Amino acid sequence: MCEGAWVNKLAGSKVRRLLVLFAIIFTTACTTSPPSNVNNICDMFREKGWYDDAADAQKKWGSSIPTMMAIIHQESRFVADAQPPRKWYLGFIPGPRASSAYGYPQAKDGTWETYQRSTGNYGHDRDDFADAMMFVGWYNDQSYKRNKVGKWDTPKLYLNYHEGHGGYKRGSYNKKPWLVKVSKKVSNQSWKYKTQLKTCEKELQDDGWWFF
Repeated sequence: MCEGAWVNKLAGSKVRRLLVLFAIIFTTACTTSPPSNVNNICDMFREKGWYDDAADAQKKWGSSIPTMMAIIHQESRFVADAQPPRKWYLGFIPGPRASSAYGYPQAKDGTWETYQRSTGNYGHDRDDFADAMMFVGWYNDQSYKRNKVGKWDTPKLYLNYHEGHGGYKRGSYNKKPWLVKVSKKVSNQSWKYKTQLKTCEKELQDDGWWFF
């Protein structure tokens, strides 16, 4: 093979590798970046392709899509790697974070491990949207079983989610009027999502029917 051909082959190989690298970076950025409009469930599902993941969680656990999405909206605003702020000493020495909460659902380490043991989903990650929705659905199912909270009762489901099942049973939220207000805010967001989803769910279902 002549020298020019070798040069062209190597150059082509490098270009292909760069294209693949750019494709991976672009895909990762699209996947992990939060939706452009977190206040519109239709826009989010169209942009991110999340509808099937949300529907799978609803089918598995019986928790409504709007309720689960409203909880994640409150917890992380759909930021995949969200974490509580870190404490800093002297303005530049990093200290501990307020808790181990992480990812879309802001689930703490211990609660996430309990979920994994309970479901066998050891490969699930908190920064994966589909896995996060399954977690929220599972947690709401536990709230229903342990504290008899209806799966469409968004304010009480959120209070369980925030305070833990034991805390909710003890009525810890009664000493936190700010939290009760937040639970109503989550409920309003759920109703907003529910109203929006009615306008686009058929479209989203039709768009995904041929994927297996």
